[in-house]
Amino acid sequence: MERQFTKMHGIGNDFVVFDTFSHPLTLTREQIRHIADRQFGIGCDQVLLLEPPESDDSDVRYRIFNADGGEVMQCGNGARCVAVYLKEKALVTKSEIVAETGAGQLILNIGGDGRVTVNMGVPQFEPAKIPMQADEYSEQYTLILGESPLIGEDEITFGAVSMGNPHAVIIVDDVDTAPVNVIGPAMQLNELFPESVNVGFIQILNREAFKLRVYERGSGETLACGSGACAAMVIACQQGYLEGTIDAELRGGHLSLCWTGEGEPVYMTGSATTVFEGKIDL
Repeated sequence: MERQFTKMHGIGNDFVVFDTFSHPLTLTREQIRHIADRQFGIGCDQVLLLEPPESDDSDVRYRIFNADGGEVMQCGNGARCVAVYLKEKALVTKSEIVAETGAGQLILNIGGDGRVTVNMGVPQFEPAKIPMQADEYSEQYTLILGESPLIGEDEITFGAVSMGNPHAVIIVDDVDTAPVNVIGPAMQLNELFPESVNVGFIQILNREAFKLRVYERGSGETLACGSGACAAMVIACQQGYLEGTIDAELRGGHLSLCWTGEGEPVYMTGSATTVFEGKIDL
């Protein structure tokens, strides 16, 4: 079975996009792993399936699969790619697009400069909604991960939030030297997070800017994570480090973020780029 695909990226977070509007497609976990493999497949952080919407007031339904084959509910960088794909392929002609995800509807607005603003929804802090095994909500949680040459037995202090997917956010002095590839997978395997977790490492630059690295569920560290940037910004705002319109610097580029406070949605603006198109035998 041969299928057309489009390779896209949102500030370095890369995707293989399949348009299944006219030809339905079901992928096995093994097929997704093959597609995502950077040596033997196409190579990507996530695979996106674009499908007809289930609701009359939506334009598209999109499903997100991590490189390990597991399906997830939310992806901010992927959402921007979905908007650009639909516009480039003339599947929509309007600039405001309503997309269905496993985490609910997203509103995608394509600006005159080609950048896309996504309403990422209202952050959820209650442990059961993240989900996280904690008795009650706290702005900061602590966790001992066990002995490691890079961690020792020190407690890890972090904030936690759901942006349609679970995030733990750790404030660090320097993201370049933070043990991302040690703490990230260790936290993901901890029983505190029954559905695993995306782990963000945020370095505050000033009241309106930060740097971020994210170790994602099912993909490892990526060049960018849109929902991770939103989660990091929300946690840092809650703790009084940030305010206003925020510049998020990730390894693949910059995002502009805005959140006016608890109970309000987060808005994320950034670019999305088509890299190439091709066919793959599945």
